[in-house]
Amino acid sequence: MAQNLTRRSFLARTAAIGCSAAASPLLTPVSFAAGPWDNRLVVIILRGGLDGLDAVRPWGDPEFALARPRLAKDHNGAHDLNGFYGMNPALAPLMPLWQAGELGFAHAVSQPYREKRSHFDGQDLLEAGIPTLKDGIKDGWLNRMLQDIPGVRADTAFSIGSENMLLAQGAAPVSSWSPDVDVTMSAQGVRLLELTMKTDPALAEAMAQALVLADSDGDGVVPDGSDDDMMAMMQSNMKPQNARKSHLRIADFAAAQLVADTRIVSFSLGGWDTHANQTARIKGPLSNLADVLLRLKEGCGQSVWARTTVVAMTEFGRTVRENGTKGTDHGTGGVMIMAGGALRGGQVFGQWPGLAEADLYDRRDLMPLDDVRRYAAWAIRSSFGLDRARLENHIFPGIELGDDPNMLL
Repeated sequence: MAQNLTRRSFLARTAAIGCSAAASPLLTPVSFAAGPWDNRLVVIILRGGLDGLDAVRPWGDPEFALARPRLAKDHNGAHDLNGFYGMNPALAPLMPLWQAGELGFAHAVSQPYREKRSHFDGQDLLEAGIPTLKDGIKDGWLNRMLQDIPGVRADTAFSIGSENMLLAQGAAPVSSWSPDVDVTMSAQGVRLLELTMKTDPALAEAMAQALVLADSDGDGVVPDGSDDDMMAMMQSNMKPQNARKSHLRIADFAAAQLVADTRIVSFSLGGWDTHANQTARIKGPLSNLADVLLRLKEGCGQSVWARTTVVAMTEFGRTVRENGTKGTDHGTGGVMIMAGGALRGGQVFGQWPGLAEADLYDRRDLMPLDDVRRYAAWAIRSSFGLDRARLENHIFPGIELGDDPNMLL
């Protein structure tokens, strides 16, 4: 049930508020949702096509080094997982999670999308959870999961980030927040707003939500001070947040909501399109992902983390063979990354297809042996007990759940 309140109408009705209304987190997308469960689910979309063969290296396959004479040469830098797979050095901070059974991977997975390998189409299909573009894209699979479930409120699910995520769009109520803008108001300004909006309940409720989200980082409402002090603080908070590491602000905000009433969080992390100089280019995104997972665990605390499952998915993998610019191109099979205290981790799920040319998809890509949506479906079923038929026919139409992969404790 979408809020009938657009950015344009909100700003038109609150012109007197000025720039702090324009910076309201209510108007920026971060998605969260709350529901009648105690377990939590975090979905991270890795935009750009993560090279699963670099993140989780199958160094036990002799074809791996042959296909990647430059990218695969530094085996000593990877961290051994089980003798066959090694984890990229940029993910080294996650080794304690692996050893504690709170980190896992599903290799050789993909959604049904094939051949064209377009980022835009691939991401739309991944977030819609449907097999083909012909099926039409109306809403996201995470939102469909929330539809028709009693007790779902807007704060049950949060969509976090500076973009609209199809994953969380649909009829079910979902809240949004972005780390890129903020709002700061004096206590006197809040009182003035309350008086101004007394006769407009819908707008009053919207601004109340905005102030709650804004104050989640501790600087939404400040004591009364001079106009100059107020303006300086507002201008500071409205600057781009790159220097403040927005991926960490996202993790901190998400953890705070999960500790409260939120049960579903979704956001995306970019930078995975590594056509050239991949060794250097992939290091930053992998480090950011590791930081996010560790900050989520820290912010949730042990009791909430123990009931949390994180799944990180990408639109497609990358070619098995490296290209002439020390990178990889758009491929098919890839890896799904999982974390959380609810995970039965410390393992790489699924079978390995092999990297000999005859074993590859289209003789160029890692052959997908499983559907990444199936793992997402089992994470939902194991966390929230949703019916198998609902998952196969409504949330992920056309999928077959098959046997339980026993991802969760």
